[in-house]
Amino acid sequence: MNTASAAPADPAAAPPRVDYQTDPSRYRHWKLAFEGPVATLAADFDENAGLRPGYKLKLNSYDLGVDIELADAVNRIRFEHPEVRTVVVTSAKDKVFCSGANIFMLGVSSHAWKVNFCKFTNETRNGLEDSSKGSGLKFLAAVNGACAGGGYELALACDEIVLVDDRNSAVSLPEVPLLGVLPGTGGLTRVTDKRHVRHDLADIFCTTTEGVRGQKAKDWRLVDDIARPAQFAAKVQERALELAKGSDRPANARGVLLPPLARTIEADALRYGNVSVEIDRARRTATFTLKAPGGAQPADIAAIEAAGAAWYPLALARELDDAILSMRTNELDIGTWLIRTRGDAAAVLAMDRVLLAHRNHWLVRETIGALRRTLARLDVSSRSLFALIDEGSCFAGTFLELALACDRSYHLALPDDAAKAPKITVGEANLGPEPLYPMVTGQSRLGRRFYDETPALDAVRAKLGQPLDAGAALALGLVTSAPDDIDWADETRIAIEERVAMSPDALTGMEANLRFNGPENMFTRVFGRLTAWQNWIFQRPNAVGDKGALKVYGKGDKAQFDWNRV
Repeated sequence: MNTASAAPADPAAAPPRVDYQTDPSRYRHWKLAFEGPVATLAADFDENAGLRPGYKLKLNSYDLGVDIELADAVNRIRFEHPEVRTVVVTSAKDKVFCSGANIFMLGVSSHAWKVNFCKFTNETRNGLEDSSKGSGLKFLAAVNGACAGGGYELALACDEIVLVDDRNSAVSLPEVPLLGVLPGTGGLTRVTDKRHVRHDLADIFCTTTEGVRGQKAKDWRLVDDIARPAQFAAKVQERALELAKGSDRPANARGVLLPPLARTIEADALRYGNVSVEIDRARRTATFTLKAPGGAQPADIAAIEAAGAAWYPLALARELDDAILSMRTNELDIGTWLIRTRGDAAAVLAMDRVLLAHRNHWLVRETIGALRRTLARLDVSSRSLFALIDEGSCFAGTFLELALACDRSYHLALPDDAAKAPKITVGEANLGPEPLYPMVTGQSRLGRRFYDETPALDAVRAKLGQPLDAGAALALGLVTSAPDDIDWADETRIAIEERVAMSPDALTGMEANLRFNGPENMFTRVFGRLTAWQNWIFQRPNAVGDKGALKVYGKGDKAQFDWNRV
């Protein structure tokens, strides 16, 4: 069920809500085909099916709607087709693979829309690499035509790239010379960090518009292999099957169908089976509440497979992911998210034991991956995150990750009622030899919290599995503050009101810097550079002014630049 039971007070003042839910019967842009261990995901973008009016998706150029379908298609391959080991990403159009993000869409979009669009496309492409590393699903870009900008960035996210050598098809990142902006989906970072293109060659590549083709593209490491048109299909099939040999996804398992989410959209709320979001527009806050599993839960693989998409951890991951995406895109003024949990902590820890015991089974592994990517989405959301650990909370194990992802956590102390006092519990999912949900830095959130310092982590490890009240949690450094029941309402209210009153721009920059204090890697650099550089460039007149490169593209006018270096 997907209903809108109420509308915004002034619907004309806001664009239509963006819905991240779709399914193959509704695709307008991608075609899926399956043959044994190989799936083919072919780009055939409908130029008349842009998510918003004002542009056409010509030459397989994409907008957010295209990427929503891409994310859905990959997720369906993960869960519905466990026999697939390699996904071939290619084009169904003649002589064009993908020309990248639609320039006219960018030209008519708000700054916030552009940045959120880039963030989602980054997460989708990072998800390809996460699946390759975490669940053995490999990706091969079969570049059978012109491949520019975001199209090449999609190819870069794949494990390998094969380019047709037809004397015309080229790969390129023309954003700097053509548009006065940067590749927005990790292109610069992947060219160097992942493909190890020499930096002077990368400099040439990123400042020319015509791109690089054929043998030179291979010699410069921009692609892995090339093939003449007559041999291209055979080369792609050969590499796809070779990549499949390195995967341990099962050949004969039965997939799990992903039905539409049971979801109700109200004027000031989102409601799912296990997640709810209540929006307080006057306070500019949203309260996310997650419910723990209830009743008997599957404990063996047969029961888990029988439960399918209704299996609690998978249902939770899908619901929370949709809620985060919906709030990020549709509620820009709601800058502070309050995270609450409700239910039995023992049920959450029992769920974790099942996940840990069966973590190598394909379905459990994919579900852990879905939870990991959803929590990572929370990490990079430009919202203030406060955890409220109050009566009825169950911040234990997997649910504790939510509090550890927050900027602050407030833990209610009830010194006169130990039975009712809310408690948190660190579990194996948080601090085991292999935590279930590492951040994109590769660290656990506890490791990030304590800078991987041994004394602090050993002190927490000594309390593994033990319910900790506010005093114990505060002493270990696991929470920010532990007000008692007399001070709780005032202290949390004041903290929230102070936060909401601050500049959202400054908060976004501060939070991103403080949340990612661990080791740098390709993924952190992709998001860091997007936040710092692209965010800035997207506001500069050289890009978006009346005579900026992004604004005049396609109009026959020449961009006029302010030549001052800033």
